[in-house]
Amino acid sequence: MRTRNQWITRAETEADIPTIRDINLAAFDTPLEADLVDALRADPCWIDGLSVVSTEDDGTPVGHALLTRCHIGDSPALCLAPVAVLPEHQRTGAGSAAIRAALKAAKEIGEHHVVVLGHPEYYPRFGFTRASTHGIGLTIDVPDEALMALTLDEAHPLPGGTVRYAAPFGI
Repeated sequence: MRTRNQWITRAETEADIPTIRDINLAAFDTPLEADLVDALRADPCWIDGLSVVSTEDDGTPVGHALLTRCHIGDSPALCLAPVAVLPEHQRTGAGSAAIRAALKAAKEIGEHHVVVLGHPEYYPRFGFTRASTHGIGLTIDVPDEALMALTLDEAHPLPGGTVRYAAPFGI
C-alpha cells in the first residue's frame, strides 16, 4: 500500500475530466458531488490549476481535490470541495496528497484564504481551524466544528464574515 509521500500529484488535464467524474461517483453515495464538479468547471468560480489529482505511476488519477473561488464577506477566498478518492485507494494518503498539492498551488498563485465544510477530525491536519473562532460563518446551519478555515499566508490573517459560495453550491 502506498504512503502519502509516494503519490504523484498534478493539475487536472482535459483528458482527466471523465476520470474525475468517475472518482466522485465511486467515492460518494449519490452523483451530487460529481455533478457539482461539472457545474463548478463551467462556472466563473473555476481557477485553472486548482483542480488537482493524485495518480498512479502510470498517470491514472485515483484521487481529486478541488479549490474554487468563494468569498468570506467581501474578501476573496477559496473553497475546498469536493475531495474524493476511489474507494480502493482510500486511507492511503491519495486524498491528502491532492489536498496538499492544491493548497500549495493556491499559495503559489497568491491566494490567501481557504474554507472547508467537512470532517473536523480530518482537515486540521492541513492547518484548518474552526472558522467561528475567526468570525466566519454560513447562512445555513451546520455543526460549528465542521466549518473550518485556513490562511495560506500568515501576513494575511483570516477575515471575518459570512462565506459566500459559488452558485453551483446552492448555498
